[in-house]
Amino acid sequence: MRLITARLSLRQPELSDAAFLLQLLNDPGFLRFIGDRQVRTLAEAETYLQQRILASFETHGFGLWLAERCSDGQVVGLCGLVRRDYLPCPDLGYALLTPYCGLGYGTELALAVLAYCANNLQLPGICAIVTPDNQASKQLLQKVGMQWQRQIQPPDTEEWLDLYQLNLTASG
Repeated sequence: MRLITARLSLRQPELSDAAFLLQLLNDPGFLRFIGDRQVRTLAEAETYLQQRILASFETHGFGLWLAERCSDGQVVGLCGLVRRDYLPCPDLGYALLTPYCGLGYGTELALAVLAYCANNLQLPGICAIVTPDNQASKQLLQKVGMQWQRQIQPPDTEEWLDLYQLNLTASG
């Protein structure tokens, strides 16, 4: 399955995408705003891909898609859904390599994933979590129609996150 936007194509990742994943998981923006996943080698990236990203598609029927530019096939990031036990609905997640931030790709990807959710997954809503200091992501979430709900503290952390939500039954 592929999702196509004006400039990007989203597809399920493959094991051969581990080198990109290694780069993304160690990108300064990912480390700052999403967190350190302790993935430092290609083998660890392959394991992360299998156990976290690909397993989500098998378990939940959704996951994080790999985003490539249509013009040249350049991989720019990930976008999709993550199921977290402490959230009331699937979490819209996205991450772009730093050189591709600020080009509108994040908004384009988020809108494509939300449209797919509304039209194909029959989910009542979508959540998103973001660190309070990540202004760019907060603006993106508001731009795609998500509304701030409250701050939450995920289990086993000291960190507080802003929770956003979009009701899909009312919008689609």
